[in-house]
Amino acid sequence: MAPPPPVPPLPPDRELALIDRELAQLDARRLYLLARRDWLLRLPAAHAWGPVTSAPGAPARAKEASAPGAQNVLLTLGAVLLAVAALAFTLVSWGSLGIAGRGAVLAVVTAAALGAPAVLLRRGLRSTAESVAAVALLLTVLDAYAVYAVTATGVDATAYAAGAAAVLAALWAGYASVLPGLVVPLPAAVLTAQLPLPLAAVASGAGPVGVGWAVLATAALDASLVLLVPGVRARVSASAPAAVSAAVLASGALLTGLAQMVSAGSAAAAAGPALLVAGCAALGVAVAWREPSATAAAVVGGLAGVAALGGPARPELSRDWTVVAVLLLALPLLAAVRATALPVAVRRGLARAGAGVAALASLSALAAALGSLGLRVGVLGEVWAATPPPRETDGAGPAAMVTLLVAAGAAGWLARVLPRPEPGVIAVVLGWAGLFSAPLVCGLPVAAVLAAQLVATAAAGVCALGIGRGPRYAAAVCAAVGALNVSVAALDGRTATFVVFALLGAGCAAGAAHKGGALPVRAGAAALAVVYAAGVAAALGALWGLAVSWWALPLLAVPAAVATAGPRLGRVRLSTEVAAAVVGAVALLLAAREPALAALVCALAGVVCAGAAVRAERRGLGWAAGVLFVAATWIRLSASGVQVPEAYTLPVTAAALAVGFLRRRRDARASSWAAYGPGLGATLLPSLIAAWGDAHWLRPLLLGLAALAVTLLGAHRRLQAPLLLGGAALAAVAVHELAPYVVQVVDALPRWLPPALAGLLLLVVGATYEKRLRDARRLRAALGRLG
Repeated sequence: MAPPPPVPPLPPDRELALIDRELAQLDARRLYLLARRDWLLRLPAAHAWGPVTSAPGAPARAKEASAPGAQNVLLTLGAVLLAVAALAFTLVSWGSLGIAGRGAVLAVVTAAALGAPAVLLRRGLRSTAESVAAVALLLTVLDAYAVYAVTATGVDATAYAAGAAAVLAALWAGYASVLPGLVVPLPAAVLTAQLPLPLAAVASGAGPVGVGWAVLATAALDASLVLLVPGVRARVSASAPAAVSAAVLASGALLTGLAQMVSAGSAAAAAGPALLVAGCAALGVAVAWREPSATAAAVVGGLAGVAALGGPARPELSRDWTVVAVLLLALPLLAAVRATALPVAVRRGLARAGAGVAALASLSALAAALGSLGLRVGVLGEVWAATPPPRETDGAGPAAMVTLLVAAGAAGWLARVLPRPEPGVIAVVLGWAGLFSAPLVCGLPVAAVLAAQLVATAAAGVCALGIGRGPRYAAAVCAAVGALNVSVAALDGRTATFVVFALLGAGCAAGAAHKGGALPVRAGAAALAVVYAAGVAAALGALWGLAVSWWALPLLAVPAAVATAGPRLGRVRLSTEVAAAVVGAVALLLAAREPALAALVCALAGVVCAGAAVRAERRGLGWAAGVLFVAATWIRLSASGVQVPEAYTLPVTAAALAVGFLRRRRDARASSWAAYGPGLGATLLPSLIAAWGDAHWLRPLLLGLAALAVTLLGAHRRLQAPLLLGGAALAAVAVHELAPYVVQVVDALPRWLPPALAGLLLLVVGATYEKRLRDARRLRAALGRLG
C-alpha cells in the first residue's frame, strides 16, 4: 500500500483541532449507523428466509409514519410530560413536604435523571438518553429555583439568577464532558453561560455602559470558546450557539456604546462609551486575526475603532469638521493593504473599513459642494444682471473642501498601490470637486472665482487627454460639468460671458486638435467647441440688441464655418458636424415665429448644406439643401399671401427635373420614372386637383397645354414617365372640360338609353375580348421599348 501523500504542515493547535473534529464526526456517524442497523434488524423486511407477504386478497397497507419518526415523537412527548410533572410538583406540591422530604426528593429525582442517560447510552438507546438528559437539565433548574424559594429569599433575585446560571453552566459543561455521547448538555451550557455577567451587571446597578461591558466580556468568552478550545470547535452543536451568541452580544455592546456616545454632551461624557466601542473594535480584529474567514469581523472592528476615536471629538466640533476628523482617523486603515505582516482577513477588513468611511465622508462633502454649485442656476433667471455670487454660508464650507481634497489624495495613493482603475476614478472626481468648489466656498471675488474654476476645468481637460482609460473619462466628465457650471455663472455679466465662452471654446478646440488624446474625448471636445462658438454668436446677437428670433442669423455662421472646414477636421469631423447640425436646427426654431425671417434662414441653411454637399462623402446633404430651399420658397409665398398651388409646386418641379436630367446624363440606364416622375407629379397632381374645383377657364387651359407639351416630349424622347403622366393629365383635363356637355346630353336622353348603351358596350367588349387582349399586349410591348 502506497504511503499517503504529504500533508502541508499546520500549527500544532490547528492540527489538533482538525483531528478532534474529524474524530467527533466519525463517532457521530458510527452511532447513527449502529442505530440504523438496529432498526433495520427489527423490520419485517425481506431477508434470506423470504419476503413477508400479506394475506391473500387483502390490499397492502401503506405505512403512514416511519419507525424512527414514531420513536422520536414518543420520546419527545415523554420528556415534555416529565417536565410538566416536575414543574407541577415543584410549584404546587412542594409545600406539603418537610425539609428532609424536599431534599430527599430533589436528590433522588435529579440523581436518577442525571445517571439514567449513561445506562441508556451503553445499551444503544441514544434518543431515549437525550430525552432523559433534557429532563434532567430541567430538574437542575427547578432545583436551583427550589433552593432560592426555601433558603435564599432574602437574596436579590437578579444576583441569585446570575450565580445560579453560572453554576448550572459549569454543571452542564462537566456533565457533557462525562457523557460526550449526549448532544443536549453542551449547547445548553453554552447558552446558559451567556447570562451570568449581564445579570450580575444589572444586579450591581451598573449603567448602560457597564452592562455593555458585561455583554462584551461574555461575547469575548464565546469567541474564545470557539476559536481557542479545539474540543468545542470540533462539535458543531456547541460551536454554532457560541458563535451566534458572540455575534449577537458583540453587536448589542457596540450599539449600546454608539448610542451612549452620540447622546453624550461633552468629550468627557463620551469617553466611557468610546472606550466600550474600542473594546468592540479590539474583539472584532482579534476574531479576524484568529479566523481567516472572518473578514466581516475585521470590517466591523475597523469601523468601530474609527468611531471610538472620533466619538469624543464630536461634541466639540461642528458637523462638517467632525466629518473631516473621522476621515483623517480612517485613512491609516487604508495602509493595511500594504501591511503584509497582518493576516489576510485583518488586512482586507481594515482596508475596506477605511474605504467605507472615506466613501461616506466624500459623499457627504460632495453633496454639499454640488449644492453650493447648484445655486448658480438662479443666474438663468436674470442673465447679465451682475448679481453677487453665493458665499460660504450659502453652501459647502471649507470643511467639505478639505474632506474632498484629503479623500482625493487617499484615493490617488490607492490608485498607485492597487491595479484596478476605481481608485483613480474616485481620486479624479473628488480632487476636481474639491478644487472647483474651493474658490466659491472661500468667498473670493467673482473674477477670482471664475478664473480659478477655469483653471480647474482646464486641468481636468488636460487629464482627460493624457491619463489612463478609466480616470480619463472621469476627468472628461468633470471637465464638461465644470465648463457647464462656469458657463452658467458667466451669464451673470456681459464681459464674463464673452471671456469665459471664448476661453472654453478655445480650450475645447485645442483638446479636439490634440493628436495624442483618445478619440471619444477629442470628439466630445470638438462638439463642445461648436456649442461655445454658437454661444458666442448668440451673445453677440444679444449685445447688438437683436430680438431672439434674429439670433438665428449669427448662429448660422457656426455651421457655415464647420462646412467650410470640412475634411480638415480629421477624425472629429462627424461629431463637429452633428453639433453644427444641432446649432442649425436651433437657428431654424428661433426664426420660426417670423415667416419672412424663417424663409431667409431656411434659404441660408440650404446654401450651407448645398456647399457641404459638393464633397463626394457628403452628397446626402443635397437632399437637405433641396428641402430647405423648397421650405424657404413655400414660407415666403405663404407670408406673401399667395394661394395659387403652382407657385409652390413649380419650383419643386423645376429643381427635381434638373436633378433628374443630370442623373440621366450620368446614367443612361436610369428609369424615367425615377428621374422625372417625382418632379412631374409634384406639379401635375396638385394642379389637376385644383383644376377640377376651378370654375374658370385659365387654369384648365394652361394645365392642358402643359400636359400636351409633356406628352409630346415623352413621345419624342420615347420616355415612359412623361408620356403616361402627361397623357393622363391631358385626358383628365379633357374630361373635366367635356363634363358639362356630357351632363346636358345625358339629361336630354331617355332614362332607358344609358343602361342600353352600357349593355351594348359589354356585348361588344365580350365579342372582341381576344382581339383587345392582343392589342393590349402589342401596346405594352411598344411602351416597354420606350425610355
